Amino acid sequence: MDFKLKYSSSDSWLDAVLGDFDQFLVDHASCEKKASGMAISMISHYPDKPILVKAMLDLAIEELSHFRDVMALLINRGLQAGADQKDPYVNQLHKAMGQGTEAYLLDRLLIASIVEARGAERFGMIAEALPDGRLKTFYHAITESEQQHYKLFLSLAEQHCDPQLISPRLDELLVTEANIIQQLPDRPALH
Repeated sequence: MDFKLKYSSSDSWLDAVLGDFDQFLVDHASCEKKASGMAISMISHYPDKPILVKAMLDLAIEELSHFRDVMALLINRGLQAGADQKDPYVNQLHKAMGQGTEAYLLDRLLIASIVEARGAERFGMIAEALPDGRLKTFYHAITESEQQHYKLFLSLAEQHCDPQLISPRLDELLVTEANIIQQLPDRPALH
């Protein structure tokens, strides 16, 4: 199974990022740290699902590695990480989550997949816009990782949830995500 986002990020979002790339890097570091924490949270909530636990353990380590890499970029620029901010994009997506054990797991996996797909799209836009060099190479690599992550979460949904529920629910969440992303202001942040 695969999917496409229902709304493409705008050039004005990319302009905001490129216009204040230092601030974007601060946000990127925070996103990587939160992604690692989310994977650890999944392990805590679903210890009875060994396939999910192994996948989330590997993901937590990979996201923490990305956090380390972005922190190195910040330090090299004489910057420091900021306090984590609430992410309006992720928070609005979480409001759409279903209730009940099975619905919650399905939505958690599908929303994670969508968030990673949006990250892949946006990191790819950044990679294409950057001049040749280390930063461009780094963002191409991050884009590839995000593409694998969205596929991982989709695969985990297929393994742990009722297959007949996945496509219709995914479509609903993709519409919700498109509405959210269109309404958010352009700012130097991943979301």
